[in-house]
Amino acid sequence: MTVHLERRGDIAIVTIDNPPVNAINNRVRERLIALAEALDADDGVKAVVLTGAGTHFVGGADITEFDKAVTEPSLPAVVARIEQAAKPWLAAIHGAALGGGLELALGCHIRVVGPHAALALPEVKLGIIPGSGGTQRLPRLIGAETAVKMVCENLTLDAKTAVAVGLADHLADGPLLDAAIDLAVQTGERPLPEPACRRSVAPPAQEVWEEAQARIERRARGASAPATALGVLRHGIEHGFAEGLRHERETFLKLRAGEEAAALRYLFFAERAAPRPPDLRSVETRPLASAGIVGGGTMGVGIAAALCNAGLPVVLIERDQESLARGLNALRTIVQTAAKKAGQPLSIAETRLAGVTGATDYAFLSHCDLVIEAVFEDLAVKRAVFADLCSHCRADAILATNTSYIDPGLIAEGLSFPHRFLGLHFFSPAQVMRLLEIVPIAETSREVLATAFDLARRLGKVPVRSGICDGFIGNRILRRYRAEAEAMILDGVEPQAIDAAMRDFGYAMGPFEMQDMAGLDISYLHRQAARARGETVPETPGDLLVQAGRKGQKTGAGWYDYAPGERMPRPSAEARRIIAPLVHGALEISAEAIVDRLIAALAEEGKAILDEGIAAFPADIDLVEVHGYGFPRFRGGPMFLTARAQVSQADGAMSPVEAKASHPTA
Repeated sequence: MTVHLERRGDIAIVTIDNPPVNAINNRVRERLIALAEALDADDGVKAVVLTGAGTHFVGGADITEFDKAVTEPSLPAVVARIEQAAKPWLAAIHGAALGGGLELALGCHIRVVGPHAALALPEVKLGIIPGSGGTQRLPRLIGAETAVKMVCENLTLDAKTAVAVGLADHLADGPLLDAAIDLAVQTGERPLPEPACRRSVAPPAQEVWEEAQARIERRARGASAPATALGVLRHGIEHGFAEGLRHERETFLKLRAGEEAAALRYLFFAERAAPRPPDLRSVETRPLASAGIVGGGTMGVGIAAALCNAGLPVVLIERDQESLARGLNALRTIVQTAAKKAGQPLSIAETRLAGVTGATDYAFLSHCDLVIEAVFEDLAVKRAVFADLCSHCRADAILATNTSYIDPGLIAEGLSFPHRFLGLHFFSPAQVMRLLEIVPIAETSREVLATAFDLARRLGKVPVRSGICDGFIGNRILRRYRAEAEAMILDGVEPQAIDAAMRDFGYAMGPFEMQDMAGLDISYLHRQAARARGETVPETPGDLLVQAGRKGQKTGAGWYDYAPGERMPRPSAEARRIIAPLVHGALEISAEAIVDRLIAALAEEGKAILDEGIAAFPADIDLVEVHGYGFPRFRGGPMFLTARAQVSQADGAMSPVEAKASHPTA
């Protein structure tokens, strides 16, 4: 049974027990409706306490049902039935009350929260809006402006804030269930709070709506659900609860069947499956209680911060005291900034930093379970590091290289323990970027590989296994993306037209703006190194720009010009003149055609990567593109988008259930 009933005197306790997060599926809804009817008819029941088993109240509706026809009773019907019950219902909220879970609580007459409760309506992250009264009941409890932040901008309220704004009625200072039962016993002694459906809400001033609209659209970068949610919330405030509820449900069902929601559900399943590859689920992982980082530059410090913020003691190794001091100072700044941004006291950051040891002697790594090399991208330098690690690290320590391009197998040549070696490609800034490419060599043991995936989970990363090729999955596709964009430049398309098209598609910036920000010299040096190895690499417009001293924002000029102290790209006649010898056309092309051409290039390279066995699943490629390279999340990824378009042309549409089959779910 997914919903349990017990009695404490004349108080009924209804517990939703549907692990892992007590998601509301059809069986839960049927049981709740039946209990509401039965308890109303039971003269021995005075009040009902609704809670969740385990560590959560309710984590939301069951997302796997979103690709099926709606079955009765619907969640709106359940919430309305509880709200209209003759016996008062009290929600005892511990842990997460998210989405449909919070909407269920909104239908209760009283809400009691435990100290670790977290209340949110995150539906817009799945391309939908709350569909069971959340956009209508919430503003009538907490006011329009805070409701906008919760419904449209992913604001999560903690227990104290929920009580302060009126979302919760009582904060338990002891056992939550006991506090809720005590309040339930008292319900006959005082008037019950007015249900949300009968409360009024003051409409905010017009400028409040306008400011919210501008803010939400700016942050959404093309995703439609947040602005749609704002419109639905406003509609109910201006036209009344009943009309608002009707409009909310109609809009929810329409969005649920749309492309944006399909893409975001697809990514939800892919992300959930990523830390647990099917072939490693039964493999025992090694314990990781401490880690070492060799290299205190930007990448090394970022990796150290990611480990530190996950509660792992870290040893940071640098070549000299000056470099070490610089790295430790940078690490302190990152960890303190992260704590401040998360609203945590400075003591949290200091506790994490207390676990950091800095040294210039590899002997300090002797106790570490894992050591990650993060030095300059040079094969000889990296090999020298691992030669030193061989004589200082434990015989069972996992050793990893953070390399963006170099074959980890070449780095590991000569090691006597290749079974405990692999590549861990973090993305910069490593403490922020969620993508982690895990690159095993042929000899890497399954135990070590499984431990790497477990590390990613602990760090909050999205892990993707990559085979070995130049650039692995992400940088190989990036190279193809840039090459296709530069091919359009050679056809006579202006860089600002290409960048604008990709921004409108949903990228934060276009390919040429991105190159200018990162520095054109980075890819130029990579091409030069390939040429030095005897590889045939045609001259590119980027080569000409770098040779002319235009390396991007850091030199005030790249594909664009930049005014001193500014980062606003300005079209550059000088850049156009420099690359003119390579331009051989004057192509007129629409923004839609630009997007189609670049997405096709991404998907074609992705297919080649799959065909070569570098990636196992199309969803792996989409995760890399979304979490490492700025592909707009609400579009799902190039492989999903292309497959969706192909199936749509063939027979109408591919459901997210079919789409998610391209990656095994957890």
